[in-house]
Amino acid sequence: MLTLEWESEGLQTVGIVVIIFASLKLLHLLGLIDFSEDSVEDEIELATVRHRPEALELLEAQSKFTKKELQILYRGFKNECPTGVVNEETFKVIYSQFFPQGDSTTYAHFLFNAFDTDHNGCVSFEDFVMGLSILLRGTVQEKLNWAFNLYDINKDGCITKEEMLDIMKAIYDMMGKCTYPVLRDDAPKQHVETFFQKMDKNKDGVVTIDEFIESCQKDENIMRSMQLFENVI
Repeated sequence: MLTLEWESEGLQTVGIVVIIFASLKLLHLLGLIDFSEDSVEDEIELATVRHRPEALELLEAQSKFTKKELQILYRGFKNECPTGVVNEETFKVIYSQFFPQGDSTTYAHFLFNAFDTDHNGCVSFEDFVMGLSILLRGTVQEKLNWAFNLYDINKDGCITKEEMLDIMKAIYDMMGKCTYPVLRDDAPKQHVETFFQKMDKNKDGVVTIDEFIESCQKDENIMRSMQLFENVI
């Protein structure tokens, strides 16, 4: 159960922790972080999949994973996703298992869109690796940029109250029933107001990437939450 302290810490910490923690659950359910000691082949077998990942050397250069880690990640990814891609329905199924007490459908949709960087309706191994690389081993700036992209639903470069409310309702729908005491129905809206009071420096009704990063970097809770899973793999 989550306590009242969860509510008082503010939506920024909640949002970032949920992003990282839920992504770790996605890894676990795909069989990617329960690593065995079995030897891994030097080269990835590609013949049985429809989507062919980029060369390991290129992914190694672009991400913060070693070639060995990428081989292990892909072995699990291929076993669970034979087509080589993950669709949105898979995300929804995974999060429904992680949060059976709530409705995670909307949050899974937003998170899927954040991983689906080319917006083609599926998350490839490359998309997955690059997102995880940022979430697990990225710099503070990279992680905050990724979180901002999640909150910026229409990708216009700023976060509106409506967008943040949609995200917060999705988080509360997914987790609210797990809290004690049960959160009030107006809690998402109150958190949005708190968010904008803190981050909308020029009071123009939107939060830009610069305002978001500056405010987050000054928040000890946010900085601490982003360091929890840095070397999980």
